[in-house]
Amino acid sequence: MRYENVCIEAFAYSLPEEIVTSEQLETRLAPLYERLRLPEGRLELMTGIRQRRLWPAGIAPSLKSTETAEKAIRDSGVDRGQIGALVHGSVSRDYLEPATACAVHRGLALSRECMVYDVSNACLGLLNGVVQVAGMIELGQIRAGLVVGTESARGLIETTIERLNTDTSLSRRDVKLAVASLTIGSASAAILLCDRRLSRTGSRLLGGIARANTAQSHLCQGRDETVGELIGPLMWTDSETLLHEGVATAKAAFAEFLDEMGWTADDIHRTFCHQVGRAHQKLLFEALGLNPAIDFTTVDFLGNTGSVALPVTTAIGIERGCLDKGDRVALLGIGSGINVLMLGVQR
Repeated sequence: MRYENVCIEAFAYSLPEEIVTSEQLETRLAPLYERLRLPEGRLELMTGIRQRRLWPAGIAPSLKSTETAEKAIRDSGVDRGQIGALVHGSVSRDYLEPATACAVHRGLALSRECMVYDVSNACLGLLNGVVQVAGMIELGQIRAGLVVGTESARGLIETTIERLNTDTSLSRRDVKLAVASLTIGSASAAILLCDRRLSRTGSRLLGGIARANTAQSHLCQGRDETVGELIGPLMWTDSETLLHEGVATAKAAFAEFLDEMGWTADDIHRTFCHQVGRAHQKLLFEALGLNPAIDFTTVDFLGNTGSVALPVTTAIGIERGCLDKGDRVALLGIGSGINVLMLGVQR
């Protein structure tokens, strides 16, 4: 994939006020820890995650997506009447139907000519939306497009704690399959793209590559089911195997990415990656031959925020001044499935 006419004009984000530490989660898991004689502090030690954030119970993802998208429109300076596509890309959504993007479209008062739909692909949903919108801009179908999403972790965390504490048949091995569910956090992100002739920043999306390894799609699976009287999502993840298979897939994809961009690893000034945990970052950068010093991370204080993790991290990095004009930036997305999407940006 290569683009000549696409700019990323704005990244925006919103975070919940409520902070939940790994220590607090372990306190709530006292029945499990006592039964299996698990040492306290293992959750932070294994993942590197000190805390994550949660939205208030019952809040609709579309509400926060609308707020975050409004920030992106304001920051970009693009007239909302020129936005020709709105994609909602998070796993969390208001209903099965209609598309959550419909509520966001209504809240933003976008035009009737704007295409409106949802995309779902685990942790890559927003990046997939970016590729789709970029293609529309490159073809001249639209002048600007907006990709947004909001992930809400409260339901998954509550259901996981309930299951771990009440199901006394679970072994230590079973508990390992649930650890990833306790790393999840809540956040919201939006990306506004436009034709370079509309751009004020000149921050170009140059292109990228996608790679699939669906033979490993069984390693992380989430679904809704009933746990006692509690109905909510559950997710079981073979984290160790997923880590190694994901990094192996990313390593093969990265060579193709560099070739597509005409870059070497040394040409990359900054990376923003999907945020999983400390072990993932270490192994990934060793495999890719990259200096971890160029990576900006948020996982220690936000946890894994799913599809919004990479764009939220990018937005915070930009806000903190970690990019200079002319920097070559690699957006490295890796999601369960296994799917990899890597995009190159020239600031």
